[in-house]
Amino acid sequence: MLKNSSTSSQNDAVPSVKRTPLFSRLGAVVLTIVIVIAFFISQLLGVYVAGKLVLPAGKNSTAADIFYFGSNDGTVVSLSIIIGCVLLVAISVLMIRIRGGEIRHYLAIKPFSLAVGMGMLGLLLIFMIGSQILTYLLGETPLVFVDPLYQSVSSVWLLVFAMVVIAPFYEELIFRGLLWSAIAEQFADITDTDTKDSSHSQLRGAVVASIVTSLIFAVIHVQYGIYEISTIVVLALIFCYARFKSGSLLLPILLHTINNGVAMWQYLAQVA
Repeated sequence: MLKNSSTSSQNDAVPSVKRTPLFSRLGAVVLTIVIVIAFFISQLLGVYVAGKLVLPAGKNSTAADIFYFGSNDGTVVSLSIIIGCVLLVAISVLMIRIRGGEIRHYLAIKPFSLAVGMGMLGLLLIFMIGSQILTYLLGETPLVFVDPLYQSVSSVWLLVFAMVVIAPFYEELIFRGLLWSAIAEQFADITDTDTKDSSHSQLRGAVVASIVTSLIFAVIHVQYGIYEISTIVVLALIFCYARFKSGSLLLPILLHTINNGVAMWQYLAQVA
């Protein structure tokens, strides 16, 4: 996962300026819309399938009942996250394959510098400390939605696995992987041979991709309020910066996992 070199891989953060973008500008817009719709559909489908399997009266319940009771059942929600992950990863891979792209390259699945990783971990730590202080001062309870899930889940470890391991993996693959690359590559000038102009184009693409994907990433977290969504935007921008700075999707996945793990650990410590 780590590279011995401490040099940044910013030049690998977006597809090479000498290559034709995998998706056209219209294609990138359509892709974004399709993925967002697929995200919500996968959640609903996951809850429905898991609810049918897990809820006591699931086989004889209506779809409305399954969605109502299943969305507050920890076991159903945990399984739905896993189901959603499988569906969304498959869709993402299929989209890239259809366009003739190489999965590992396009999603930036590659090692990252230890120095960059440590620096981004420090930035994440600063964010988490600041967020905790602000949350305390404002009297907010951002994880209150976990209460019914924790109380109803068949195994706490299933909930932890779904929220700390599975959710960060597929969310990063979609937002800092597929969509980030599709948007960022629109600003890579394939006719530009000047190094400075190429770097500027890459930076501009990274900024636009980071803003767009961060806003979408925050909005899809419908279980949160305005305060929480605002902090998610900042957190998403940190993940995007890690994606750009390291040139690797593995670093934001790691940071996302650490963030969710710390949040879950704090929640479990409070309710234990």
